Amino acid sequence: MAKPNLSDPAERAAYRRELAGVARGVRYSGVGLAALGALLAVIRSLYWREMPKWLPLLVIVAAFVLMSVAILIRTRYHARRMGEG
Repeated sequence: MAKPNLSDPAERAAYRRELAGVARGVRYSGVGLAALGALLAVIRSLYWREMPKWLPLLVIVAAFVLMSVAILIRTRYHARRMGEG
């Protein structure tokens, strides 16, 4: 693939759309897990005191890991696309 010309507004917009598609599923999974972790924390504090304290935290940590992986994937893609790696 040719290196995009980021000084051209049309090519820059096309490249931004291209980057938005990279690791989309991983990013959305991370956001979904973060929302689930927050929901579990609320449910535990209001309704279900017997739920282990570590469960919502574990889900939020998993979300953090997924989001970190998505950032790594996009950064590596960008570096390869720009010919830096």
